[in-house]
Amino acid sequence: MSKSIFRKKSIDKILADVASGFSDGEHRSDPHLKKELNVRDLTLMGIAAVVGAGIFSTIGIASFDGGPGVTILFIITAITCGFSALCYAEFASRIPVAGSAYTYAYASFGELIAWIIGWDLLMEYAIGNIAVAISWSTYFVNLLEGFNIHMPVYLTMDYVSALRAHESLQQLTASGHVADITDAIKQGAIAWNTAPGFDSFKFIANLPALAIVIAITWLVYIGIRETKKATNAMVYLKIAIVLAVIVIGFFYVTPANWHPFLPNGFRGVMKGVSGVFFAYIGFDAISTTAEECENPQRDLPRGMIYSLIICTVLYILIALVLTGMVSYKELNVGDPLAFVFHKIHLENISYIISISAVIATASVLLIFQLGQPRIWMSMSRDGLLPKAFSRIHPKYNTPSFATIVTGFVVAIPALFMNLTEVTDLTSIGTLFAFVLVCGGVLLLPREAAHKGKFHLPYINSQWIAPAVFIVGIVFFWKPMLGLFSGVNAHENFPYFLFIILSATLTVLAFIKKLSLIPVLGLLSCFYLMTELGYTNWLRFLIWLIIGLVIYFTYSYKNSKLGKE
Repeated sequence: MSKSIFRKKSIDKILADVASGFSDGEHRSDPHLKKELNVRDLTLMGIAAVVGAGIFSTIGIASFDGGPGVTILFIITAITCGFSALCYAEFASRIPVAGSAYTYAYASFGELIAWIIGWDLLMEYAIGNIAVAISWSTYFVNLLEGFNIHMPVYLTMDYVSALRAHESLQQLTASGHVADITDAIKQGAIAWNTAPGFDSFKFIANLPALAIVIAITWLVYIGIRETKKATNAMVYLKIAIVLAVIVIGFFYVTPANWHPFLPNGFRGVMKGVSGVFFAYIGFDAISTTAEECENPQRDLPRGMIYSLIICTVLYILIALVLTGMVSYKELNVGDPLAFVFHKIHLENISYIISISAVIATASVLLIFQLGQPRIWMSMSRDGLLPKAFSRIHPKYNTPSFATIVTGFVVAIPALFMNLTEVTDLTSIGTLFAFVLVCGGVLLLPREAAHKGKFHLPYINSQWIAPAVFIVGIVFFWKPMLGLFSGVNAHENFPYFLFIILSATLTVLAFIKKLSLIPVLGLLSCFYLMTELGYTNWLRFLIWLIIGLVIYFTYSYKNSKLGKE
């Protein structure tokens, strides 16, 4: 059985299957995905996915923890993502097929790992989109408030948040701690008390979140060309507003606010890893559109790398503006861009930022709603999911059933649930995908690369990897010894895994002369995973266990590769 669950799908077979057609009947006359995207479209899609809620929310808390030095974290994260982007580009040039990391893992690690990464990506995209839909709702409601349009509060939040706020208000009032009642608690209590219902049941639902998911799902359903046009328009407008904010903000920068540059040291900078990395998630999503690219082997690598560079420059400039306009100590807020302009009495700019935030989060939602059905489609083609998921619409040439299911999976939880506490699962899921993609590149034969297409530059890691490992031990031996002591030493489990992986990879790099870029990408991404906390690792492992149960009860028996 060990051989069968790790059976690999060769690159030649993957490309041959795409050429032969894939719909329900698997005949060449069946509808195919349209080839509509060029390098400009892919770059704009990458920007659309990356420049989203992160630049309007999580960047503030990261700046509060790290001070102006948060710019260093953006550079570190960009380099980490850059390693992964180069590995994605290598795979995309060899396997120009929808499915992203799932398809790449099938060719390099085998079926079981491919299923795990496909299941992981479903979690990443679904939870990420639920969080983005809820975030979009908040921005949209605030924008309406600016135009004196007031929605009933019970139609703008989820049931759980309102119930918790109602209970908190009662407890704080009864205990006399009235000063601890925040605006958020007041809003939630108002929603609970004004919502229609009977007995203890209240009708409370986040209708704006539902509305945006329905609209985006419909747009993705009717075609890639329409999705491309909408994405491009949103990105141009979004970049224009972000650049305007940067330019205006620099006129109000006080250089004294940049001193000290690292007020909380490097440890303070690294506290923002989760938020900053969440701001970078998305450039990999465009690899799911490989079969809709005019020249995927040339354009996909360029699109990913161009979008990553542009987004990094924008993020660094925004971070410098924020920490220059006000002290970093004031940036522990959910809407830092609007806050700093309100602080300098430019309230009109805040409305512009609200408009930009609505556009930015909508474009992120659009790209991930586009990507998830194509992963489902790829898994269905291989027999790991039911055939309906690979059905291509005869008129719109999109994975119709998978798109509709994706809409339901995101819309219903966004309507009724509060999932903000599990958004870190999106980051850990993405990093896990990056780790497997970097590891998969190490398994690809270098001589099999396509001539004239993108090829990852080879740098021998035989001596560099051991040198980096030794330097790491010299500088961090005290914290490493501290992992074995303390009451909650078991919570350092992710760090133990990182140390074991680093040692193993160092030995392999020395013996097999591995390529340096994927080695560095694998280690840096795994290290960022360790920074996401023990609780998120537990949640992530539970999700993977559920996926393994599905694999062995359905997918293993229905795998087309297994039947062959």
